[in-house]
Parts: sequence; C-alpha cells; structure tokens
Amino acid sequence: MLTGSETIKYLQSGDDHRPMHRARVPEVATPRTMASTIAVFYAVGGLAGLLVTLTGPTSGAARWTMLAIVLVALSSAPVVLRWGVRWPRWTFHVLVVSAAVLVDAAVLLSPGPDIAVAVATMTSFLVFDAYLFFSLRAGTVHLAAVLVGVVTALTLREDVGLPAALALGMVMTALGAVTRRLVLRASGATRDALTDLHNRRGFDQALQDAVARTGRSGEPLAAALFDLDGFKKVNDTQGHEAGDEVLRRVADVWRRALPRPVVLARHGGDEFAVLLPGLRGPEALQLLRGVRAEHPDLQLSGGVAEHVGGESGAQLMRRADTALYAAKAAGRGRFELEGGEVSAIARELAAAVAAGDLRVHLQPVVAFDDGAVVGVEALARWDRPGHGPVPPSQFIELAERYGLMGPLGEYVLRTACQDLADLHARTGRRLRLGVNVSGQELCEPDYPARVLAVLAETGWPATETVLEVTESTLDGQSATAVAALRALRSEGVVVALDDFGTGYSSISRLDTLPVDILKVDASFTATVATSPRRAQLMRSLVALADSLGLDVVAEGVETAEQHVLVRDVGCRFGQGWLFGRPVPPEQFPVYLDLPDRAPLQV
Repeated sequence: MLTGSETIKYLQSGDDHRPMHRARVPEVATPRTMASTIAVFYAVGGLAGLLVTLTGPTSGAARWTMLAIVLVALSSAPVVLRWGVRWPRWTFHVLVVSAAVLVDAAVLLSPGPDIAVAVATMTSFLVFDAYLFFSLRAGTVHLAAVLVGVVTALTLREDVGLPAALALGMVMTALGAVTRRLVLRASGATRDALTDLHNRRGFDQALQDAVARTGRSGEPLAAALFDLDGFKKVNDTQGHEAGDEVLRRVADVWRRALPRPVVLARHGGDEFAVLLPGLRGPEALQLLRGVRAEHPDLQLSGGVAEHVGGESGAQLMRRADTALYAAKAAGRGRFELEGGEVSAIARELAAAVAAGDLRVHLQPVVAFDDGAVVGVEALARWDRPGHGPVPPSQFIELAERYGLMGPLGEYVLRTACQDLADLHARTGRRLRLGVNVSGQELCEPDYPARVLAVLAETGWPATETVLEVTESTLDGQSATAVAALRALRSEGVVVALDDFGTGYSSISRLDTLPVDILKVDASFTATVATSPRRAQLMRSLVALADSLGLDVVAEGVETAEQHVLVRDVGCRFGQGWLFGRPVPPEQFPVYLDLPDRAPLQV
C-alpha cells in the first residue's frame, strides 16, 4: 500500500531507474568483455613468464619464485574466464592491481635487462584494461600506480637505467591516452553493450530514416516506449547485477518475438523504444500487448503513438511518452495507445486516491441485546467531479482492473483508523473497525507488514480492527491469502468472512479458514422472513458458528421483522439500513447518542 503522497510521486515520476553505476564507466566494459580480456592477459603473461623460466639462466630461489608467479597467472586465467562474468565490478580492480604486482615481481626476478624490459612491457595490458574497464578517474589512478611500480622495479635493478624506465613510462602514458579515446568512440556507437540492442543514438538514426521514408511513401509508422515498473526496487534490493540480468532477459524475449522490420532499442536505463514501420497505432498496440504477455513475472508499462503527417521523430516519441505515463496513471502493467481508449475514469480515480479526494463513510454494527453500536464498517465513496457519485461497485471494479486496490485499500484503512481514533477521543467510545480487503491486496507479499505499519502510525489497536474478506477471495487465492491472514491474526487483527452464505464450500472450510466472524450475506437475510427453511438454516448456522467460537453478524437487516427473526435464531449482531445507513464520520455520533434505543429506521 502507498501513502497519498507516495501515490502522487509514483503516478507522476514513473520511477527514476537509470542504472547510474554504468554511466561513469565505458559502455563497452560489459562483464563478459572484462572477464575475457583480463583472462587473456593472465594467460599470455603466464605463458611469457613460463618461457622465461624454462629458457633463462635463472636458478635457485629466483627460479622457483618466478615459477610460482607463472602458476598463479596460468591458473587464474580459466577461473576469471569461467566465473568472472558474475563477479562485481570492484573485483576487477583487485585483478588489475594483482597483475601489476606479479609483473613488478617478475621484472625484479628476470635474469637479464633485456628480459626485464620485455616483461615490463606487459604493463601495456594493464593500461589497456584500466581505461577499458573503469572510469577516467579510476583508470588514471591505475595508470599512475602501474607506472610507479614498474619504473621502481626497473630502477631497482642495476642493469637497467632510469632513462629506459622513464621512456617505457612515457610509452605507457601515450598508450593510455589512445586507449581512452578509442574506448569513448566505441561507447558512442549505435549498439547497447548490456543488451546488444540499438542504443539511443542508433534508435534516433533509425527513427529519422523511418520518418523520412514515411513522408515519401505514406506508409504507416508507429513508435512505442515501455519500461519496467518498480525496476529501481530490483536494483536497490537485489543489486545492479540482478537488474542487468532482468534487462538482458527482457531484451532477449522482445528481440525474438518482434518481426524483423521492427527496430528495438534500449533507450536508457530500463526504458526500451520500439519503431514499428508499416503498422498503424492499433495494430502496433495489439502486437506489443501480445509480447508483454510473455513476461508473466514482470510488470511492464508502455505507450504507443502513430505517426501523423508532417510530424518529426521527436514529436512522435513525445506522444509515445505521453501514452506511457497515461498507462502508468491508469494502473501500470499495461500498454496504451496515445489518443486511444485509455480509461479516463481510471486515471481520475488514481488521482483522487493520491490527492485524498475520496471519502470514507461509516455504517454502524449493532448488538441485538441492547441496540448499542459496537462497531462500524468503513465504506469508500467517490464523488467524481463533473459526474457526481460513482457507485462503489463500479469504481472498485476499476481499481481491481487497473491495479489501484493497494493505494485505495491503504487510503480507506488509514482514513478510517484516523476517523475512529478521533471519534474515540471525542466520545470515549471505542468501536470495532471493519474494512474490506481484496484478493489483490492479500496476495502482495508485504501486505501484513503494511497493515501493521498503518495501525502503528495511527495508533489504532489491532484487536479492534476487522479485515473483511470474501469466501471467493480465499478460495481463489488460498495459499497466499490464508498465510497473510494468519500472520495478521497472530498480531491480534480480527478476520471476518464477508458475504457468507453465497459460496458452495463455506461450511466445509469453516474449520480451516483463519476467521473469527461470519457476516451473513444480505441476500440470505432478506429471505429469512419469507422462507421457514431459510430461518431454520440461519438457526443451524448460528449454532454451528457458536460451537466453533465464531460471532455472526447479519447483514442487510432492513425491516423490524427481519431484525426479530435473526435475533430469535441466536444471531447477536446486525448491520443494515434498519440500524443506520453509511454516513460521513462527522455525522456518525448521532447513532452513539441513542445507545439504548430501539432499532431506528433512517
């Protein structure tokens, strides 16, 4: 669940999820490139050292030390090549430094000046690696360290003069400058190093060509932008390597699924761009929605725009971007066509939840023995600007369809807790609060923690909080939903089975479901006065619930006759228009002023 301010940011920002750790290093420095390059260096260096050891005049301790260096280098090469692609970037700093130490040691142990200088030239590999792997600053630090080390090693030898060592250092410096320039040019190419798709520059070139071609031929053209909802959380919780793997997987799926004329690019961060020549907007939308369905474990949002005559490529992509944000505002996890059937009412609902423009009304729950109000059910109400009140069934369905149940449920729970806390402060009456919960909310893994966080924030006790769930929710989402309810019950939260009596397996599951209260459906209550068999069923149901330690609340009590009948069969609590309709919190005290009243028609 999101707070109101978080929902506004979530709907407006669209997740700023650029992997900034890659922006400071060359794009050509992919994990695979780094691993293969350093592995080659270790292998070549090891073989060169082995040649020196076997053919040179070195003997004694120096020979054995050189052989140990050779073995370290040769054994490191296959290890880096096999597993280096999975290592974090900082490990390559260690590998470069380690290689520099090995080279310096080999320089000192070399049997003659010519071999020592030849070994020292292997630092060219290190200079190349430093400027290929790391940022300019980090590469320069490595270059300085390498030069200091090798020049020092050479000058410590009596047979190599300082001028020769400094000359080698100058060559290495020039090599570093040239390498950096080539790396920067390679990074500016048209391919994305991580996914091997077009990068933004490559896509812009293709876009410019496609717009020009469309202007000449008149063929249709569509473009799209899509990204991964919540990608920043992947990077924050699992690390950037996990995020990179997700991006590669998305790229592979879309590359295989899209037809050949389509241009697919990584536009930046986790945003992808698609150019669809020959397709109109609705056709492109249908194609992309089909590909999106191949990611059941990921939530992707996208926007599609169709090119219109005289429009530039930049204008086309701006409209695709507008459609992308419309899709996010409508609930995320969906693709929308710019200017198409994006649900205006869904966007307004999202904005209303974010801005706190919905109201929460309270309907009393009474005890039959004395007519006192003992609890309330919190019910969301939405007065849509320019259209008037929207039926709850309509906007709840929209919230479920567009993924807004989390923010909506959080809003109702928080608002109701605050209202009941204020009511308690003003009247001294502590009423039990009931809120409805959807299957979507229960299936979110952190739902129990978020409910408890809201209760802690508002100060409302868990023991006075009732989560009302339907039997169909528990049947359809059994494993996850039941686990969530059990976790909340262990913290004192009360669970009610709502609309009881409309399902087919209710009786058989009463001994397994984590519930404390049965709320008998209004359709069942309505027939108690007209059907003796229903009245007997109600009596049996109440007796069964009583034996299981469950309370029963009769919903939809609208007449005095219904009230008498459900009370006489043993039901202790009731809710319905006979006792009070849902009202704003400021009007609710009218029900508390009459604790000993007879049932009141409102």
